[in-house]
Amino acid sequence: MMINRTRHFVYLTLLSAMAITLNLIESIYIGPIFLTLRIGLANIIALITIRILGVRDMIIVNVMRVMIGNLLRGTIFGSTFWIAFGGVLLSSIALIIMNRLKSSLMFTSIMSSIAHSLGQVFVVMMFYNQPAFAAILPYMLLGSIPMGFLTGYTAKLVLDRIKPLKIK
Repeated sequence: MMINRTRHFVYLTLLSAMAITLNLIESIYIGPIFLTLRIGLANIIALITIRILGVRDMIIVNVMRVMIGNLLRGTIFGSTFWIAFGGVLLSSIALIIMNRLKSSLMFTSIMSSIAHSLGQVFVVMMFYNQPAFAAILPYMLLGSIPMGFLTGYTAKLVLDRIKPLKIK
C-alpha cells in the first residue's frame, strides 16, 4: 500500500515538474507561434495526467503549473497570472467533462484547447474592461483546433509508450 502511494506521489511530482518546465520553455524560448497563438505544450502533460492518474491529480498538475510557472517568471498574481489561470480553469473543466463522456484523446484535446482560449479571452475582457476584445475570439478559436490536435497527438504518442506505468 505504501509503495503504491509513494509511486503515485512520485508520478504526480514528475508530471507537475514536466508541466512547469514545458510551460516555462514555451513562454520564455518559444513564445507565440502567430500573434497570440501558442502551442500549449504543458497541456500535453494535463492530458497524460488525467488519463494516468485521474481528475484530481490533473487539477493539481494544472494549478501547480500556473502557480509555480508564474512565480518563477515573477508574474504571480499579475495580469498574466489571471489570464493563464482563466485559461487553465476552463481547460480543466473541459478535460473533466470530456473524460466523463469518455471522448477520444484528440477530441478531448481540441475541446480543452478551445476552452483554454475562451477562458483567456474572458479574463482579458474582464481584467481590462474591454468587451470589444471578444472580436479576437474567432481567430483564437480557429487557432485552437490545430494546436489542440498537435497536443492531443503528442499526448497519444506518449500514452501509447508508457502504458505499463498506469497505476489507477
